[in-house]
Amino acid sequence: MEALARRIFDGTYAEGDPLDLPQLMAELDVSQAVLREAIKVLTTKGLIDARRRRGTFVRPWDDWNLLDTDVLRWTLAAGASADFFADMLELRRSIEPAAASLAAEHRSEQDLAALDAALDAMRAAGDDPVLGVRSDASFHTALLAASRNRFFAQMRRVIIPVLIERDRRVHLAGTPEDPVGVHAAVVERVREGDVDGAYMATLELLDLAMREHP
Repeated sequence: MEALARRIFDGTYAEGDPLDLPQLMAELDVSQAVLREAIKVLTTKGLIDARRRRGTFVRPWDDWNLLDTDVLRWTLAAGASADFFADMLELRRSIEPAAASLAAEHRSEQDLAALDAALDAMRAAGDDPVLGVRSDASFHTALLAASRNRFFAQMRRVIIPVLIERDRRVHLAGTPEDPVGVHAAVVERVREGDVDGAYMATLELLDLAMREHP
């Protein structure tokens, strides 16, 4: 499955290209049953389809399930485009401010402790890119969880992997702006129960991400 996915994402197989199954069995040194199982999984992820008379082929990229964690991982590993990160930022702008507003209403002491811990880690990271990326991921995971909305909380599976790769690129491109202040503002609005303030503070945080867009 991984080998087939790599060939799709690196362009070896383009959209609409047929897959020669006997040739693949020989190249990958796998049985027909193993190949069929791999194709079955990739079909559920929207990458491949099979039809009578046409055979097995690669589906158009806009049919791919980008919310699937494997598809997301393969997209990032292949070198996601700037447009991909811009699309994710737009998605985050529709989700994270709303999650912050809910967090201002529903956060527990445990939620606040998780946000504070992420902030402390961000301050301690300094110019260390690895610690900086890790603390940012922890912060946004905690913010989504603090919403107490199970669907927002699950969005970490989509948002966090892309956030990590985006942060990594930003650090490679140069010294990013100090993130502590804008993140701390979100935490304070959440702590105070300021629903509108938490929303606006999170938008400001995401505006920083837009300015640093890789």
